[in-house]
Amino acid sequence: MSLRAVIEEEIGRRGPIPFSRYMELCLYHPEFGYYSRPQEKFGKAGDFYTSSDVHAVFGRLLARQFEEMWRALDSPARFQICELGPGRGLFARDVIDWSGKKFPTLGEALHYSLVESSPGLRKRLAEGFAQEVAAGQGEVCASLEGLGAPLTAAVVFANEFFDALPVEVVTPEGQVYVDVGPGSFVERFQPLSPEVHAFLDRYGVRPDPGERIEVPLRALQHISDIALTLQRGFVVIIDYGYTREEQLAGRHRGTLMTYRRHTAGENPYQAPGEQDITAHVNFTALRAAAEAAGLETLGLLTQAQFLMGIGQVNEFADAFADCRLPQERAKVTLQLKHLVTPAGMGETFQVLVLARGVAKEKAARLSGLAFVR
Repeated sequence: MSLRAVIEEEIGRRGPIPFSRYMELCLYHPEFGYYSRPQEKFGKAGDFYTSSDVHAVFGRLLARQFEEMWRALDSPARFQICELGPGRGLFARDVIDWSGKKFPTLGEALHYSLVESSPGLRKRLAEGFAQEVAAGQGEVCASLEGLGAPLTAAVVFANEFFDALPVEVVTPEGQVYVDVGPGSFVERFQPLSPEVHAFLDRYGVRPDPGERIEVPLRALQHISDIALTLQRGFVVIIDYGYTREEQLAGRHRGTLMTYRRHTAGENPYQAPGEQDITAHVNFTALRAAAEAAGLETLGLLTQAQFLMGIGQVNEFADAFADCRLPQERAKVTLQLKHLVTPAGMGETFQVLVLARGVAKEKAARLSGLAFVR
């Protein structure tokens, strides 16, 4: 059995399936989906890099920001960081280790929850964080519901998570459905669903001839679920994305991409289950859904602005703490530039910071929000 056969069998039973369902099967099928496969996906040996693959400074800077958030929540004895889609756990390890080294009081309060849907990655995370789990300072679970209790003093953190949630695709011909064709999958078009209609009217744009527009209904549901889970604390979402204003200006239309062996592509029907499929995040829609669910927006800014705000507090000493030689400092400087400059990840990635139950004057003092306009 292969993923292609699984998809063909479902189409045979149901008829053409929405693109979101096709994307869900390609990425998250429990046996054949991309994130369920044992092959390495991250770093040089995989298909793509994340910010944590670049340098540990990403986790160190966020640890500094989490420490400020912990103090804004009145320094609770138990402070939970809930990371969505932690992958190999590089970011989590950097945050835990740096917190213990630089912020020992936070380190004692820290409880780290790794929420990962892939069974294979969960097994890997359970092994890598066995010490934290055994000490009651961490857990690995498949979903937010698996946490078992509301988050009362916490940060929900999602780095390159929302871009991998299934989306609908709309063209001038209609909403894309996937069917079986001779030798490959083919697209059929059906009238837009009421939900897709409403999304385009409120948060998106209608596709012009030759254009394709993504509609991330699953992302809106997910941010609503986060809001239901979080009673008091922060949400930090980092991803490549755009606002509706940018779409109206003609940018970020048709952002669906595939990644395989560090090569970007545009054909999601090639090698199903063997390549990553992503779509840029509509931050206008995500922000509106979060606010409708009771969260407060503290700021939407670029990754460059966010990290520069945190790093300027101590002139990025976190980045150079382990450097002993000039050539080591030079290497780290290049890695840091990749995180914060427009030529790297700095302007491509956006950061949305949300909160619930946090005093406004305390939230306003977060260093990561120093450059919010």
